[in-house]
Amino acid sequence: MDIQGYCDNDKKSEGYKRRPQKKITPQRLKNIALYYLKRFDSSVENLRQVLQRRVMAYVKENPDFDKRQATEWIETILADFERLGYLDDKRFAEIKIRGYLVAGKPERYIIPKLKQKGISEDIINEILQSQEYDAFEMALKFARKKKIGPFRDEQVRREYRQKDMGALIRAGFDYDVVSDVLNYQLPETEE
Repeated sequence: MDIQGYCDNDKKSEGYKRRPQKKITPQRLKNIALYYLKRFDSSVENLRQVLQRRVMAYVKENPDFDKRQATEWIETILADFERLGYLDDKRFAEIKIRGYLVAGKPERYIIPKLKQKGISEDIINEILQSQEYDAFEMALKFARKKKIGPFRDEQVRREYRQKDMGALIRAGFDYDVVSDVLNYQLPETEE
């Protein structure tokens, strides 16, 4: 397709009008929340943000709409969902942390990710302390997954040392741990 073909598509889309947002009501917000939770596990704060984005999209088209009332509806829905057990920050954090640890993610990666979802630092630290977390093992798992450091072919390992170091540090591992991983000699059976 030539450049003219792209321009023709733009002309077709000029007449396209976006479908107006459906009216925001308490029941609509509840349905949005239930549909979201059906697909994803969520923290309270994350679901709050999802619902607030929907309200703001509606307000953009309907500036007369009372945002404060919608905020009250959201808080009521969140409280009901917590009471019913649909939302549980601790359960959400445990699931996420377990997944991150299996993927070989370091604490420096996990903590900000969960804070972004509205999980308190106390809950994060409590769960991390209850898990078996060994920074060296996590970094080794990460290196194995990415096939870097000791898992790289012996002939090119030295040539890629700086690159591998950068990958491990960007992943959130401390310099000492990275150094230990890059200097690690695999047992004969693992090579």
